[in-house]
Amino acid sequence: MASDMTIQAQAPVVEVRDLTKHFPVRSGLLGRVVGQVQAVDGVSFSIRKGETLGLVGESGSGKSTVGKTVLRLLQATSGQVLLQGQDITHVGGQALRTARQQMQMVFQDPYASLNPRLSAGKIIGEPMENFGTLDKAAREARVADLLDRVGLRREAAIRYPHEFSGGQRQRLGVARALALNPSLIVADEPVSALDVSVQAQVLNLLIRLQKELDLTYLFISHDLAVVEHISHRVAVMYLGTLVEVADKKTLFASPQHPYTQALLSAVPLPDPTAKRERTILKGDIPSPINPPAGCRFHTRCPLAQDVCRREVPVLKPLSDEHSVACHLR
Repeated sequence: MASDMTIQAQAPVVEVRDLTKHFPVRSGLLGRVVGQVQAVDGVSFSIRKGETLGLVGESGSGKSTVGKTVLRLLQATSGQVLLQGQDITHVGGQALRTARQQMQMVFQDPYASLNPRLSAGKIIGEPMENFGTLDKAAREARVADLLDRVGLRREAAIRYPHEFSGGQRQRLGVARALALNPSLIVADEPVSALDVSVQAQVLNLLIRLQKELDLTYLFISHDLAVVEHISHRVAVMYLGTLVEVADKKTLFASPQHPYTQALLSAVPLPDPTAKRERTILKGDIPSPINPPAGCRFHTRCPLAQDVCRREVPVLKPLSDEHSVACHLR
């Protein structure tokens, strides 16, 4: 991966400002709106060129919704998404089509995200055909090059998804994402459905491609060990909000938010003789339909005080690369 100093000097590829996404809850024969699922609430971050931002949190914390809203697969309720400095939050028509050439996604399920009726070559070439970027001969050459880059034989272009293993299917998904030379790739749990040994192969592939092509990733995962391996910076989400953002080394060495501390305490240590004090969180993550007042984590936080129940903490900087949303920090 690129050095931290080099990445810090780069301009942001994507900036997310106070992003909010609420889903209406409807009831009755007339579908009357009776509430809102507050999936994402006031999330802000940026990702520099050549950088990987890891987005972590429990299931239901809003990670995937952030990724889909950034890609405009979901329409934001409020806030802004800037791609290469251009606000794409509300663009449509040709402007949105142009923006989507610069953004691609690697999905969680490597089989469900591939059309079973198309060969591997057609799957990889389809984005180029849709956008009319290359003629047929050039597309075929590009497909062959992408198969080489992701570690698949060129002969695989005529095979169908069911003929590949899980890891090979995910390599196809990565090749398809690279087809249009995107500025940003959102990888949503790209290795969670794979065996551990295959996970490492796909992660190392993503890292190698980032070095070769200067790619920018938003990497979404619940697995902290995976995020530590691939990310430059890490953002921690809880119930639709960001609670801590820091460079990888700082976050794993000195987490400041109680939720981050609890997550890291659950990561197994490779040394069986090493001891770690485990922080056990009580209860389940609250419903996003009716989140707690004040700090959303206070219902499970072992350090919660009265101010945590009354006031919403803001994400404040502790240093240039470390911010935390906690009244106690």
